[in-house]
This record gives sequence, structure tokens and C-alpha cells, in this order.
Amino acid sequence: MLIDKSGANKFTPIIYYIHIIKSTFMKAVWNNQVIADSNDTIVIERNHYFPENSIRKEFFKPSATHTTCPWKGLASYYTLEVDGETNPDAAWYYPEPKEAAAEIKNYVAFWKGVKVSE
Repeated sequence: MLIDKSGANKFTPIIYYIHIIKSTFMKAVWNNQVIADSNDTIVIERNHYFPENSIRKEFFKPSATHTTCPWKGLASYYTLEVDGETNPDAAWYYPEPKEAAAEIKNYVAFWKGVKVSE
């Protein structure tokens, strides 16, 4: 921890909250196809993370894309392929999330036109 000359903390820690949804059935749809559904999603920053065992793996292809979140860690991506249409990097996951995000290991989230709803 860094302290300035007055003795006050220079940095205030940021606290992230993970809200676990267990009662609402959610589904992810792209190109008129349900690609994931679960009643056990985790919501972080308004994104529903679906358990890996709830995705329809035949629509998911590994991507070479990676990004970094300062508190969740290194993200990996999937490209979606449904009925001959491709949506590059439309799903992401954290194979080895940082401690603050340990709850989302083996969970997948969506963007880029994937509709997540009840």
C-alpha cells in the first residue's frame, strides 16, 4: 500500500460484487438458435455468465483472440457458427480467472448480437 506524506492512503481499493442468479432461467440466442440455457447464471457487470456445461458446444469454435481485465484476468474467446453464419469472438470466458473472479471459472458470457433473456 502506498502512503502519502500526510499518512492517508493514496489508493482506494475497488470492490467488485458478483451477483449469483440461481432461480431465473436464462437463454442465449444468436441467429435464431438457442446456444446456451441455464437457471444457474452468474451476473457480473450486467453480463450473464453461463455454466460451460449449458452451452451447445457444436456452435462454439475456439478463437485466437485474448484480452485482459484488470480484476478478472486473461479472457479467451469463442467464435459462433450457426447455420452457415459466423459471429467472431461473440463469447468469452476466463480459463484461469484471478482470485476476485474465481466464481466465473468454467462460465461463458456473450456479446456482439447474442440476445440473453429469460
